[in-house]
Amino acid sequence: MLEIVKVDVENLELGMFVSGLDRSWLESPFAVQGFLIKTEEDLATLRALCRYVFIDVEKGEEKERRGSPRASPAQHERRRHPRKASNPIKRARLGKAELLPGRELTTYRDQSDWETEYPQATVAVDTLSAEVRGLYGSLARGGAVDMLSIKRSVEPMIDSITRNPDACIWLARLRQLDDYTYQHSVATSIWAVAMGRQLGLPKQDLKTLAVGGLLFDVGKLQVPPELLNSPERLEGEDLERVRAHVHHGAAFITESGTLNNDIIAMALHHHERHDGSGYPDGLKGDDIPIFARIAGIVDCYDALTSDRSYARGQSPSSAIKYLHDARDREFQAEFVEEFIQAIGIYPAGTLVELTSGEVAVVVSEYRSRRLRPRVLLLLDGDKQPLAEARMLDLLETTEDATGRPLEILTSLAPGAHGIDPCRLGL
Repeated sequence: MLEIVKVDVENLELGMFVSGLDRSWLESPFAVQGFLIKTEEDLATLRALCRYVFIDVEKGEEKERRGSPRASPAQHERRRHPRKASNPIKRARLGKAELLPGRELTTYRDQSDWETEYPQATVAVDTLSAEVRGLYGSLARGGAVDMLSIKRSVEPMIDSITRNPDACIWLARLRQLDDYTYQHSVATSIWAVAMGRQLGLPKQDLKTLAVGGLLFDVGKLQVPPELLNSPERLEGEDLERVRAHVHHGAAFITESGTLNNDIIAMALHHHERHDGSGYPDGLKGDDIPIFARIAGIVDCYDALTSDRSYARGQSPSSAIKYLHDARDREFQAEFVEEFIQAIGIYPAGTLVELTSGEVAVVVSEYRSRRLRPRVLLLLDGDKQPLAEARMLDLLETTEDATGRPLEILTSLAPGAHGIDPCRLGL
């Protein structure tokens, strides 16, 4: 007898068979209508994209285990104590038009493939990197923000992301500039524009996000490096000196003569949090300016995935899980979900291990099949370097050499197996 059960994504477990989603299959990364939850990555993906799914009890592995003499202690524990929902605020989800009132939204479609876009994206990101170096050097010498120059420098990057975001996302992940501040500024600008594209914002708003992404942390120039890089938890006066960077940043931008309040708000309020726990003003929910909400998400994501003087960067999927778990606490759920849709579970530049044991780096994604991207194979199944790296399209290649299903097993932390994707020479 067919038994279909509606299950909140927070209560999903390995071994369940998903027969339906709370959205169109085409809006998900899953290639078939119905699949078995096999990995933690599957769970993370479902929890990031859906609020509930439909489970076919008869097809699940749990059904097959019925009648066995003993369930594992972990299974008993999960049944006695179901996973608590990570959403403390229960409310109806908003659509894009409701999220962004008063804006004429559009739908962007890819206009180029990765190979075509990569050279143009490289020039665009190089231009942006040079602008950031010049900006920070000028400010350190007592100069001012040249807003006209910055606006010109972001245009090639915006154009590239509008055509196809994968190449710039790859570069944001892999370009290691000689200073975290430069790297962070360029990357957050790229993440912000990619998210704006996903939201359907018009070109002028994408430019605002690009400029704001470059500048929202510029106030850290007024904070002693030993405080910014301290491995110890800061308190008291030291903590306040670091937090003051948002005021310094807003002042730098205001003094540039800009009349764009959205850019100023990104600098001043990107550390506000949805539940009111942020700073400087403890703003909550809709009181936080929209572009500052976007800035907070991209700032957090890039910090989590970047190497710092006191901590190694996390894998992209770990950072995404953090953001997902922080929905409607630190960040508004709808914007978190749009960010995840924008960059994917396995963003370009992510190191992954396949079920064959091979190790690869993600090159580009299919917007509708996020779990089967194109990857560049680097290590064989024994974790030995290949004589020559080769491209593999997981949408086309679904089996390994032995005929077994081939898919991504897990994402890896940056630098796993001694791999430095920045030196791939692409």
